[in-house]
Amino acid sequence: MENQQKSAKQIMLNFGLYSGIAGIIISVINYAIGNIYEPHWWVLVVSIIVSIALIVLGIKNVKELNGGYLTLSEAIKTGLGIALIGGIISVLYTLIFTSFIEPDFYVRMAEVSHQNILDKYPNFTDEQIEAANAMASKFTNPTMTAAFGLMGSLFFGLIVSLIAGAIMKKKNPEI
Repeated sequence: MENQQKSAKQIMLNFGLYSGIAGIIISVINYAIGNIYEPHWWVLVVSIIVSIALIVLGIKNVKELNGGYLTLSEAIKTGLGIALIGGIISVLYTLIFTSFIEPDFYVRMAEVSHQNILDKYPNFTDEQIEAANAMASKFTNPTMTAAFGLMGSLFFGLIVSLIAGAIMKKKNPEI
């Protein structure tokens, strides 16, 4: 049993690492093509597909490790473990990116946000625009980016794990 636990943890670690690396690669490609401030829709689609695939494959590996049996709680634990590790890696990359690679990221993001507000709501008064910018600035800083990134990763991991676990679960008749 102890040997299986280490293997299940290793599966979570490996697939979480793959998830984090995939997120970094997608971010680097997005940065290289110049869409860092207003990402194209493909970034989200590719990120979702890769995340789903890695969580499902990790759960499938745990099921194989358990002789073809899987409980919903094992699936959730595996999916959340993968999402947590991938999320931590992505958050660390984002912090490094916004601190060293693109240190003006949050300033430029505020400018893009301001322009989007002007474009979307041309009838806003100066006070409304200022209030919208103030609200947006509360959510565009390293702490909030890290918190929302990690929470989003865990929430997504939970949803995918619940669905995949419900589909793949198979009770061991001997237990």
